Amino acid sequence: MPIRSRRPQRSPADQLLRRIESRRARTAVIGLGYVGLPLAVELGQAGFKVSGIDIDKARNAQLKRGKSYVQDVPDADVRTLVESGHLDATDDFSVLKTCDAVNVCVPTPLSKQRDPDVSYIVAATREIARYLHRGMLVILESTTYPGTTEELLLPMLEATGMKVGKDFFVAFSPERVDPGNPTYTTRNIPKVVGGVTPECTKMAVALYRQRLDTVIPVSSPQVAEMVKLLENTFRSVNIGLVNELALMCARMKIDVWEVIDAASTKPFGFMPFYPGPGLGGHCIPIDPFYLSWKARASGFEARFIELAGHVNSHMPEYVVDLVSTALNRRGHAVQGSKVLVLGVAYKSNIDDTRESPSLDIMQTLKDRGAKVEYSDPYVPTLDFSGQKLKSVPLTPARLREFDCVVVATAHKEFPYATILRSAPAIVDTRNAFRGKKSAKITRL
Repeated sequence: MPIRSRRPQRSPADQLLRRIESRRARTAVIGLGYVGLPLAVELGQAGFKVSGIDIDKARNAQLKRGKSYVQDVPDADVRTLVESGHLDATDDFSVLKTCDAVNVCVPTPLSKQRDPDVSYIVAATREIARYLHRGMLVILESTTYPGTTEELLLPMLEATGMKVGKDFFVAFSPERVDPGNPTYTTRNIPKVVGGVTPECTKMAVALYRQRLDTVIPVSSPQVAEMVKLLENTFRSVNIGLVNELALMCARMKIDVWEVIDAASTKPFGFMPFYPGPGLGGHCIPIDPFYLSWKARASGFEARFIELAGHVNSHMPEYVVDLVSTALNRRGHAVQGSKVLVLGVAYKSNIDDTRESPSLDIMQTLKDRGAKVEYSDPYVPTLDFSGQKLKSVPLTPARLREFDCVVVATAHKEFPYATILRSAPAIVDTRNAFRGKKSAKITRL
């Protein structure tokens, strides 16, 4: 009787690749914030069944009802995926037992000492390690210092006895989300990916290519980690440069905005950056500190980067000095004056207040004795300095109640003509009143 030859058993890599390319792989996204939820939606729309994992039970309950809490993700997209079974939300990490791919999108803030706080990554990785199995792909997307993936995450996973690149696969892919940008989204922003081994890179690239338009493999996780820090440090340094130029121009009585506009006519060798009240958001104010911290650990002093951070961090205080100047012209002191800050989101046309310089401006004004309120169409209520504030409606009567109005975030919804007519004094940190000539306006 002829002996049948056994078919060779497929490797974990082959099995995973087949499941990804057929879109039968079960995926999980840990951390359903501004990065994780859009990614989970894209994976669900590609046909994968996605388990969203977040420790915030209120978020999970909202998603289960088909409601989005992220501005760039429509309710309709969430509702469709939930109803079709392609998206679920939970705080139970045991769902990882049946998942083939896991994306980690947890926060990476700074500690009080301005050092990287990777506790959320550690906590997420500890849970993944509990349920790690052969053929699983783990991708870290949280912004962090070069070396995190291989020095922190990988040893925790290999402690299970399994081998990276053979039994399971690990990569880093920096998030590049730009909240409020209708042109560049999770789907069409090019995705950089660096795996611990070539096989790891191959698995991660295969997953992202099922939905994202452009995927760019690099040679290692450290390269991918450094890419993110370079992108945001580039912005921080150039904003620091133009902020310092703005301070210089103020001393010389030169309009810095006109200077930038004129310089922008050069078709090569120049990229316009604009001054402002300081840096906000999760990335740009924080990422350069990750890089300088890692540089110090390597025996290198990143003086240029740290100087830019110093300039940018002092801009809110400079804005308050401008408020003092504007009030002095009207015979008022900061102490006892009523000041309205327009915009508490860190940039225009979004609802994200993380690291917003507006909050520093408000706190400094309060510390100097001003009575501070705010207006922001995207942030109806605000917990500030132990108080629950409500956004002030920008009617002529309400605007006239304040001694000074500060344009800290130039939302398109603000009625600038009404503000100019009704506010007694205006400090414009965003050039919102471009071309307007008025003694009321004090420009950055």
